[in-house]
Amino acid sequence: METNRLSPTLAQALNAQMTNEAHNAQIYLSYASWAADKGYDGISNFLFRHANEERNHMMKFPEYILKRGGKVVVTAIPAPGPDPLNVNDCFEKVFQSEVENTTGIYDIVNMSMAEKDWATRNFMQWFVKEQTEEETTAMDLLSKIKVAGGVNANDSALYALDIDLGKTPDDATLAQDVTVDNP
Repeated sequence: METNRLSPTLAQALNAQMTNEAHNAQIYLSYASWAADKGYDGISNFLFRHANEERNHMMKFPEYILKRGGKVVVTAIPAPGPDPLNVNDCFEKVFQSEVENTTGIYDIVNMSMAEKDWATRNFMQWFVKEQTEEETTAMDLLSKIKVAGGVNANDSALYALDIDLGKTPDDATLAQDVTVDNP
């Protein structure tokens, strides 16, 4: 008896997204290592935590695929690319990576809706919310870096940012969670 509940196209997309999450983990790991090498321990800590978070996201995919009777296909993870040129470049690249990840998530949601695979659509809603958090976090950091001087941020501004990021929580406040009493 056939127990696979995933279409070939959704199984392929879910496997590709698993690889994309692994790729994002590698990007964060690479940038965290770059930041540590530059002496930005707070930024490094923040990025290492996010690398681990991305690995946790990746692991949700094989578990889901297997529970739906599909086949997990592990493929090579692309290299993270060159080191950032500076702190501003680092977080611009982080933001771009998250936007690309969001696109992949939305593609799977759209595909699951078109196929009327409500289980997969439901599974993906966690990722939709998570990507909103990831993009918001990256945008908030880019705003802080802009205030610090962006590409031209001086050492004292980067030092303050580094200390701040070492203490920054991993989750962002989302627009849908804001109220008049809790802006």
